[in-house]
Amino acid sequence: MIKHWAPIVSIWVLVAFLAGFATLTITAEDRFAVFGMLAAGSLALVSLQHLVVSRPSETVRQMVYVATGSLAIILTATVFTLLV
Repeated sequence: MIKHWAPIVSIWVLVAFLAGFATLTITAEDRFAVFGMLAAGSLALVSLQHLVVSRPSETVRQMVYVATGSLAIILTATVFTLLV
Protein backbone atom coordinates (compact mmCIF):
# COMPACT_ATOMS: atom_id res chain seq x y z
CA MET A 1 0.00 0.00 0.00
CA ILE A 2 2.80 2.45 0.85
CA LYS A 3 4.56 1.67 -2.43
CA HIS A 4 1.38 2.76 -4.19
CA TRP A 5 1.18 6.13 -2.43
CA ALA A 6 4.88 7.05 -2.29
CA PRO A 7 5.17 8.44 -5.85
CA ILE A 8 1.82 10.21 -5.58
CA VAL A 9 2.64 11.95 -2.31
CA SER A 10 6.14 12.85 -3.50
CA ILE A 11 4.67 14.61 -6.56
CA TRP A 12 2.16 16.42 -4.32
CA VAL A 13 4.98 17.61 -2.06
CA LEU A 14 6.97 18.79 -5.08
CA VAL A 15 3.95 20.66 -6.50
CA ALA A 16 3.21 22.23 -3.09
CA PHE A 17 6.81 23.37 -2.70
CA LEU A 18 6.97 24.83 -6.22
CA ALA A 19 3.56 26.51 -5.88
CA GLY A 20 4.68 28.09 -2.61
CA PHE A 21 7.96 29.15 -4.17
CA ALA A 22 6.13 30.66 -7.15
CA THR A 23 3.71 32.45 -4.85
CA LEU A 24 6.56 34.06 -2.94
CA THR A 25 8.90 34.92 -5.81
CA ILE A 26 6.91 35.46 -9.03
CA THR A 27 4.69 38.45 -9.78
CA ALA A 28 0.94 37.89 -9.54
CA GLU A 29 0.40 38.26 -13.30
CA ASP A 30 2.89 35.53 -14.15
CA ARG A 31 1.92 33.07 -11.42
CA PHE A 32 -1.08 31.64 -13.27
CA ALA A 33 1.08 30.48 -16.17
CA VAL A 34 3.46 28.84 -13.69
CA PHE A 35 0.54 27.12 -11.97
CA GLY A 36 -0.56 25.73 -15.33
CA MET A 37 2.95 24.44 -15.95
CA LEU A 38 2.92 22.77 -12.53
CA ALA A 39 -0.35 20.99 -13.33
CA ALA A 40 0.98 19.74 -16.67
CA GLY A 41 4.32 18.81 -15.14
CA SER A 42 2.74 16.70 -12.42
CA LEU A 43 0.95 14.58 -15.03
CA ALA A 44 4.13 14.36 -17.08
CA LEU A 45 6.01 13.04 -14.03
CA VAL A 46 3.47 10.25 -13.60
CA SER A 47 3.81 9.37 -17.28
CA LEU A 48 7.60 9.32 -17.02
CA GLN A 49 7.42 7.14 -13.94
CA HIS A 50 5.29 4.61 -15.78
CA LEU A 51 7.72 4.55 -18.68
CA VAL A 52 10.45 3.50 -16.26
CA VAL A 53 8.37 1.20 -14.02
CA SER A 54 6.09 -0.91 -16.15
CA ARG A 55 2.90 -1.23 -14.08
CA PRO A 56 0.29 -0.13 -16.60
CA SER A 57 -2.63 -1.27 -14.46
CA GLU A 58 -2.10 1.59 -11.99
CA THR A 59 -1.36 4.35 -14.50
CA VAL A 60 -4.85 5.82 -14.74
CA ARG A 61 -5.49 5.63 -11.00
CA GLN A 62 -2.22 7.37 -10.17
CA MET A 63 -2.84 10.03 -12.81
CA VAL A 64 -6.26 10.75 -11.31
CA TYR A 65 -4.85 10.96 -7.78
CA VAL A 66 -1.93 13.16 -8.84
CA ALA A 67 -4.13 15.43 -10.95
CA THR A 68 -6.73 15.82 -8.21
CA GLY A 69 -4.16 16.55 -5.51
CA SER A 70 -2.09 18.86 -7.70
CA LEU A 71 -5.13 20.83 -8.81
CA ALA A 72 -6.25 21.19 -5.19
CA ILE A 73 -2.82 22.54 -4.26
CA ILE A 74 -2.80 24.90 -7.24
CA LEU A 75 -6.36 26.01 -6.49
CA THR A 76 -5.29 26.91 -2.96
CA ALA A 77 -2.32 28.88 -4.29
CA THR A 78 -4.56 30.63 -6.84
CA VAL A 79 -7.10 31.64 -4.20
CA PHE A 80 -4.26 32.96 -2.05
CA THR A 81 -2.95 34.94 -5.03
CA LEU A 82 -6.35 36.45 -5.74
CA LEU A 83 -7.02 37.37 -2.11
CA VAL A 84 -3.64 38.92 -1.34
